[in-house]
Amino acid sequence: MAKLIFASKNNGKIREFREFLDPFGVEVISLNDLESVPEIEENGATFEENATIKAQTIADFYQLPVVADDSGLSVDALQGAPGVHSARYAGDHNDLANNQKLLTELTDVPQKDRTATFHTVIVGLKPTGEKIVVDGAVDGYILKEFRGNNDFGYDPLFYYEPLNKTFAEMTPAEKNDVSHRGNALRKFITVFKEWWED
Repeated sequence: MAKLIFASKNNGKIREFREFLDPFGVEVISLNDLESVPEIEENGATFEENATIKAQTIADFYQLPVVADDSGLSVDALQGAPGVHSARYAGDHNDLANNQKLLTELTDVPQKDRTATFHTVIVGLKPTGEKIVVDGAVDGYILKEFRGNNDFGYDPLFYYEPLNKTFAEMTPAEKNDVSHRGNALRKFITVFKEWWED
């Protein structure tokens, strides 16, 4: 079975990604499965730049095809913050601290003005240089308190109006149907086969 590295240590993302690629018969390895993983300097100004930096670093080091994503939350009342800094908004990958900082920053913002968008950019890169890029987004609102206990990141605060649920209240299937990553992955699947077999 051919191997592909998904450049993430986030178990939630890894699970979602494996579910989507399962029909292709590809063995998906995550960074959690590898030793001596090189340090990745995510210093890009956009989600695409950060995803490309991750993919390039890992593809160069292991000489295997790599898929990397960069995702983030853009809140309109905060001029697009936390944006590319979403995972480290209040430090280093601390979901609770990130959420608490977000609530603090939005303390005086009324609910109708707490509009936000989740973004994902997925980059596929081969050691030989063939690259694919897709993106996905979903709009919602930031609530004033946590709801739900599924999943990770800002999900307990991100309210999706059509289902009257936060992402953390959804089943994995519900979330995949509407989420930014689900939307990006569906686009990715449409271009994956040609890129993979090229």
